[in-house]
Parts: sequence; C-alpha cells; structure tokens
Amino acid sequence: MIEVEEVRVADECWITLALLHREHPEQVSFSPRQILNRLKQEKAHPEFRPGVQPHIYLHNVANIRPNSAKYRMFYRLDDGTLRLFRPGDDCDAARTGKTMPERSHLPRRYHQLLDWYENEYCSHRSQDDENGDPVLQMLGVGREIWIEEGADAFVARERGSWTMEGQPARDPQNPR
Repeated sequence: MIEVEEVRVADECWITLALLHREHPEQVSFSPRQILNRLKQEKAHPEFRPGVQPHIYLHNVANIRPNSAKYRMFYRLDDGTLRLFRPGDDCDAARTGKTMPERSHLPRRYHQLLDWYENEYCSHRSQDDENGDPVLQMLGVGREIWIEEGADAFVARERGSWTMEGQPARDPQNPR
C-alpha cells in the first residue's frame, strides 16, 4: 500500500475533531477554536492551509446550507459547538457528500480513527438524542397490542368491517 503524502483539507479537519473526541470523551462537542488549535498542534499536513477555517465553519457542517462543498462530516449544536456527524443526524437536503474520509486518502497512523468512528462513535447514541426526541421516546409503545393478532390478520379484519353505502358489513371469518 502506498503511503498518502498529502491529507485533504476536509479530511484534516475530520481527523482533528475525531482526535478531540477520543482525547476528551467527557465532552460532547467542541468549539471551532478548539478544533483549529488542535489541528495546528497535530500537523496532519505540514502547512496550515487557508481552506481549514471554511471547512470547520461551513464546508464540513451537515446541518447548515452548503456553500460549495457538501460534506456531512460535522454536526453543529445549538450553542455553535461541533461534533462528528452520526448516521441519523438531520442534515440539509442539499448535503450529499461524505461523512468521513476514505481510508485510502489517509496516512496509516489515522486508520484507527476510522475504525473507532465506525465501530464506537456511530454506534453510541448521545443522551440528548435519546432524551430529546419525542418520536424516539415512543419506540416500542403499543407492542403488546400485536402479541395475539398479527398485522395481516388485523388488516383483514379491518377491511372486512368496511361497508358500502346501503350494504351490511361482511364478516371476515365467514366471507360470502
């Protein structure tokens, strides 16, 4: 495998935010300033490039309208802080880009971040997700209703009770 020599700007920003999450698991999100400072410290790319800040604030952020890049790598919280995007997060409909770097575009030393992201980060729901979404809170409600009667039997019973105007209802157990 050929070692990647130059990390793309979007990927460098993702690497930095992933590193912050791993280094500070007690924090849900990070300020753009924290991301920028950590990026300068990491030096995944030998130079600080002018495209870094727009990627942190705009190009990588899934839940804001895209300007040019349509990546879904970060998620902006109401307080302006950022965290890595998770499958299921809401995002602007025009955002269709990648959610993480491609393994072949990263130096080997960052491959473990991709594994961590896929296997750990994306599989854990945040407390805010579980406690804040009323639809998710309804998961499993009414399950006991379907214990004795399957969905197909229920639909057949309901359809059998429909009447045409002036005609009696049919008995689904005794069709004529």
